[in-house]
Amino acid sequence: MEHLHRQCAALFDFDGVVMDTETQYTWFWEEIGKKYDMGIPDFGRVIKGQTLTQIYEKYFADRKEDIPAITDELNRFEKHMQYEYVPGVVEFIHDLRRNGVATAIVTSSNAAKMEKVFAVHPELHTLTDRILTAECFTRSKPAPDCFLLGAEQLQVHPDRCVVFEDSFHGLQAGNAAGMTVVGLATTNPEAAIRPFCKEVIPDFRHYSFEKMAALLA
Repeated sequence: MEHLHRQCAALFDFDGVVMDTETQYTWFWEEIGKKYDMGIPDFGRVIKGQTLTQIYEKYFADRKEDIPAITDELNRFEKHMQYEYVPGVVEFIHDLRRNGVATAIVTSSNAAKMEKVFAVHPELHTLTDRILTAECFTRSKPAPDCFLLGAEQLQVHPDRCVVFEDSFHGLQAGNAAGMTVVGLATTNPEAAIRPFCKEVIPDFRHYSFEKMAALLA
């Protein structure tokens, strides 16, 4: 086990994995979908795992005049969001680091959003070894780029990395990167995400370094 854990890494998505914010974002984008007559059912779920730039390029390319207003609404919304940890995640990350596992947060959120989070949770700066935001990579999830970059920065081979994700785009990105994927049933039902994961957990309260290491054994 000594040999194993010095050469493995854990890569965490942020919203819905580290912070329990996905239900709030789903509500926000559902409202945007209605307000701007997107004509897309469950718009809040459709855009999960995509960067803001990606959302604008894909869904608002022909209505760029609406983007500044939406951005203003999002900024106001994020200032009043509740940033609460997914149960057990902090303890789990500490457990990993005590056991020599490299860790990183890999998120589609941009740096400006993360600064709002840091204002509430300054300890996030040192919780993991790296924090990668949307500005760090060109192609976002479901492309594997973000997770491959995380592995590169942590100097761990992709097949020794475990990805913790909740969104379909994130799960697909982890698989495309050739990594072991653990799904969090915080955003989507367990049955829906199970086909994309090695295992599914409701949160981290009963999860441990030993359980993660067993996936790589």
